[in-house]
Amino acid sequence: MVSLVWAGVIFMWACVPYRNDYSSRWMLGLLLGTNTLYLGLLNFARAGSWVFAPSALLLGLAPLALATGTLGRKNHPLRWSVASLYCGLAAFLLAVENQPNNGQDLALNAVFFTVYFGCGIHFWYTYRRATTGALITIAGFLAWAMVFVAGPGINTYFPYLHPESEIYNLPKYVVAVGMILLLLESQIEHNKYLALHDELTGLPNRRLFQDRLAGALERAHRSGKQAALLLVDLDHFKEVNDTSGHHVGDLLLKRAGEIFLGRVRRSDTVARTGGDEFSVILEEPTSRVDAEIVGQSLIQLLNQPFELDGHRVRIGASVGIAVYPEDALSAEALCIAADRRMYTEKNAGRALPADEASLEPLAEPYAEGAGQRELQPARLHASRLHSR
Repeated sequence: MVSLVWAGVIFMWACVPYRNDYSSRWMLGLLLGTNTLYLGLLNFARAGSWVFAPSALLLGLAPLALATGTLGRKNHPLRWSVASLYCGLAAFLLAVENQPNNGQDLALNAVFFTVYFGCGIHFWYTYRRATTGALITIAGFLAWAMVFVAGPGINTYFPYLHPESEIYNLPKYVVAVGMILLLLESQIEHNKYLALHDELTGLPNRRLFQDRLAGALERAHRSGKQAALLLVDLDHFKEVNDTSGHHVGDLLLKRAGEIFLGRVRRSDTVARTGGDEFSVILEEPTSRVDAEIVGQSLIQLLNQPFELDGHRVRIGASVGIAVYPEDALSAEALCIAADRRMYTEKNAGRALPADEASLEPLAEPYAEGAGQRELQPARLHASRLHSR
């Protein structure tokens, strides 16, 4: 019995998002200790003993005191659900534990009901999604808790019924099946994510990029607006791999991805479409001037030296820009146009000039404001890209 209660309490604790906080660990210890104490008394103390009332009060008051005492630090619905459940349990135990004949049996069933009903609440809070696995698991926990109500109720009101004991064990299997389904659903979801995202940087891969680009061009066509594609190739990336090792190259790619994400809006798309190649889709409102400003700021940010795993590396970037519908009318043609301009820039060696001109602070929609990620300062010093 103690093992079943401990399993349920630890499961509830594992569902808490702040479980590593010291107050959560104190709550875990209190629940394990008070439940164990009460179960021990039910099994070894004499019926009607005075020790039951203090231990029942301790079951309710200990979680409530901890929840109240840490109110300023943690005020979470799950914590108050535990405190409420155990206060209700304490009140019920005080009412039934000293009843003759079946008082201790009712108290024991109430303890198990509270634990597994709490598991259902915690699991629902953790997996608030309408998937088959989550719904089956929640239903299994609630049915498991109701077993400890149905059993005494049948014995009291329908004594002529004698259900097989395996019927009471069915909810356990329902929970197990639901959790297996939940694992399968999570694995399928993870596989879908890997199919559409780069494993190293977490950015969309070429497949998702092509889908996003087609959608961006379709929206630009319907609204009569422009969309821009930036193709960014990291300079000297091979030298970094050769001199510092592939693990530094991987760190560099991750850092570059973070720089890209920090420079564009949430409505734009950043994808890793090659080994050291990134693509950026700028959707409306945008223009060629906006695209050039973003391209120049990316060059300037990538020109800065990076400290990676004890190595100081400096790369740079070449950017090719193509704008829909001026440069191309299809996704494939737009990619080709941006690719050609990127190689033109790379061959011309214009990627790393430092102080030729000063760009003005970025204007809307690329200035700091609503819907945009936090950026580095927008006032940059770099040469302007030739768009043709």
